[in-house]
Amino acid sequence: MKIRHHSHTRSKKRRALIDSINVTPFIDVMLVLLVVFMVTAPLLSVGLEVELPQSEAKPLHSQNEPLVVTIRKDGAVFLQKKQIKEEKLIEQLAALAAGNNNISIYIRGDRRLRYAKVLKIMGRINRAGFERVSLVTNSLR
Repeated sequence: MKIRHHSHTRSKKRRALIDSINVTPFIDVMLVLLVVFMVTAPLLSVGLEVELPQSEAKPLHSQNEPLVVTIRKDGAVFLQKKQIKEEKLIEQLAALAAGNNNISIYIRGDRRLRYAKVLKIMGRINRAGFERVSLVTNSLR
């Protein structure tokens, strides 16, 4: 007497190939990345609140981390995020540049600030031997 096992043929029928891709894990990862970027993006700014003037100039791209000089509307001068006296600016820049006068220096001046104040500081930086000085503005886009 022959006994047939139908379980083998049934298992082949049950295991049909799925022809769609499960994108749920991909969407989950993308949402997590989006949240991470949304949280960290505001932290990447220099940190001092100034209203920058607008310009049509194209952005500059630098390979090295630039030094940032910020001048608030009340005339307070900051090097990176630390407030310093204007008279000590060149001394501090020289210390941070460590003899490398080819380092980029970005000047962020509040748009309500007198133009002469920005030029005065820019002139001091240039006279100290730093040649790569740029003004930071907001794009008109």
